[in-house]
Amino acid sequence: MTGNEISNTSEPRSRLVDRFIRVQKAFAQLGGEVHGTGEIAKAAGLDDATTSRILQAGVYGGFFERISHGKYRLGVGAAHVGMHALAHAPAKDDSTHTILEELREATDGGLVFQYMLATIGGAQRQCIDMAVGDSDLVELGMTALDILSVTRSLRTGASGRTILAYLPAALQELVLAEPIPAEAGPGVYRDDKELLASLEDVRDRGYALGYEECMPLWNSCAAPIVWGEAIMGAVLLLKPATVMPEAPESVIEATKAAASKLSAKLSHLSEPMAMMLGS
Repeated sequence: MTGNEISNTSEPRSRLVDRFIRVQKAFAQLGGEVHGTGEIAKAAGLDDATTSRILQAGVYGGFFERISHGKYRLGVGAAHVGMHALAHAPAKDDSTHTILEELREATDGGLVFQYMLATIGGAQRQCIDMAVGDSDLVELGMTALDILSVTRSLRTGASGRTILAYLPAALQELVLAEPIPAEAGPGVYRDDKELLASLEDVRDRGYALGYEECMPLWNSCAAPIVWGEAIMGAVLLLKPATVMPEAPESVIEATKAAASKLSAKLSHLSEPMAMMLGS
């Protein structure tokens, strides 16, 4: 919505901005791609006329794209602003790595990984940092380069399901349509109904537990990294199943605390920007 369009109305600027954000957020709530004015209005809690006016104004700024009469989808402007917002998000640095090292120490040498959501080419997760001590990761069947350079499905693993649990339903459906990775462990959720039920459990508890889910003989605990209402990634703690047959409360709380600290580094950024990233 441009400055001229705002100045040409008698409504307070703050009220117009609030309504504009509500319309943007409605697209994320609805899922899918193209929606009619009526369903957008209902999701945003606005009347059709107001919603139509906001959508038409947003078309000029590239925030919305009109597909046909009364049908709209999010435009490239929303993605452009989102990318600018991400440019100011805290990157991996010594302070974020210290959080991972602290979690490793608090869990008696667990392997710690920081995964972030990667949406290019579908919703996946990408490892951006790790605290693994002297481990060469051979026991995981991969190298550090493999872990840091390969995107992974959100269908599998405690970190994948943690991120998946907070994504919009439309993205969840895309992930559920993917085949189960061949390298998945014996504990992977193969039934979609059970997988969806596990996502509800993740949202209720605020963390996920994985039992030989990513690979045989390794159990895990993960907690979400969030920005406002938007999921950004997850902290993952891995230990051998022989050492951690069940995740103790101390491990769960330490993992959640690490995720909370990483989330706090994003908290100074504006929530409306986070909404544009898929809340």
